[in-house]
Amino acid sequence: MADQYAVIGLGRFGLSIANKLFESGQEVLGIDVNEERVEDSHRYVTHAVIADSTDSEALKSIGIRNFDNVIVAIGNDIQASILSVLLLKELGVKKVIAKALNKLHGQVLKKVGADWVVFPERDMGIRVAHHLLSPNVLNFIEISKDYSVEEVKIPDRMVEKTLREIDLRAEYNISVIAIRHDNEINISPSPDKKISYGDVLVVIGENRDLERFANLQ
Repeated sequence: MADQYAVIGLGRFGLSIANKLFESGQEVLGIDVNEERVEDSHRYVTHAVIADSTDSEALKSIGIRNFDNVIVAIGNDIQASILSVLLLKELGVKKVIAKALNKLHGQVLKKVGADWVVFPERDMGIRVAHHLLSPNVLNFIEISKDYSVEEVKIPDRMVEKTLREIDLRAEYNISVIAIRHDNEINISPSPDKKISYGDVLVVIGENRDLERFANLQ
């Protein structure tokens, strides 16, 4: 059975989340105060309604408490964002994910009950800078301040060698958790798995060790 999601704020960020969830087969309700945005969103969501998320009665009337997850993706109106999160938690929504514009905004959202605060602009900035500093890194997930998971393009000199031969654990103190080739992924590959041209390694380790490996030529 598909989960039920509501996305409040149908700007670029909110609509991209709603569309991805909808394409994945989830039931998605789009909510915005702007009639034009609601009209434009119909092909990206299951249902779309015009409603003010800072109005408790409006939220009750659309049955917001019946949704498993509510994403507050309101753009630049910090007051509306905070009040929406507060009302959603008061109405009993189990999981509220909220977009923050800055650190202080994020702290307030947490205080009023947001279960997960995201910083899309900050995170995208970090990703761009990370890629500029380490062009071989295609993607990364920060696990903690010191540890990450990264997708790294294989240096040409490692092609046709096995994982045992390159021995990244001994050489760089990092571990290979998967190998991706185009759309196929090999989870927990064998040490005797030979690396092919175009392979991408999914590796985990301390950031300084990952950086050393990612900057190999």
